[in-house]
Amino acid sequence: MFTKIFPKLHSEGYKFIVIAVILTAILYALSNFLGLIGLVLTIWVYYFFRDPERVIIDDNDYLVSPADGEVIKVEEVHGPKELGLENKKFNKISIFMNVFDCHVNRTPCSGIIEEILYKPGKFLNASFDKASEDNERNYFRIKDINNNDVILVQIAGLVARRIVCEVNKSQELKQGDRIGMIRFGSRADVYYENYKPLVKIGQRAISGETLLAKK
Repeated sequence: MFTKIFPKLHSEGYKFIVIAVILTAILYALSNFLGLIGLVLTIWVYYFFRDPERVIIDDNDYLVSPADGEVIKVEEVHGPKELGLENKKFNKISIFMNVFDCHVNRTPCSGIIEEILYKPGKFLNASFDKASEDNERNYFRIKDINNNDVILVQIAGLVARRIVCEVNKSQELKQGDRIGMIRFGSRADVYYENYKPLVKIGQRAISGETLLAKK
């Protein structure tokens, strides 16, 4: 029960918690009202950087959600040109994370990371279509155990200013493993082949637990 109310904090969050606490103390010294605002801000910072444990299905017939948030795209597209996949057809699911969602990202499947590619870019609203092409982003090309390409893209948003990557090329992943996070509002795109989508636009997804697609 305690861990549900006070989940583990991601390592990226500690310095922001310290800053928020110091700011709260300064504001409280000025007035009780300002101190209350600082306290609310501190609580929000804590919950933004929360890193709760998730129950992973651990089934290679499924892809799980890489992020908490709202499903905003379920479509068939060409693969990312940055990875040389522009002539290959994929299904794509996009999940938008607002500033109240947990921002720790997880791998949709078990497999080997074949490539990690960071692309600098703009900071448009992550829900816009152009965000997939124009915003700062980080690509993970994962080869699942059935030799399918699964592409996960971390996309920075309007407020986000840092994509955190916590894995390396050639690293072996288990379904639902943490791969990093994005700070302050963002999006995750999943490109996949040989799976059928299970989610719809407008549906809420939970990282590591919501089933996105099935073989």
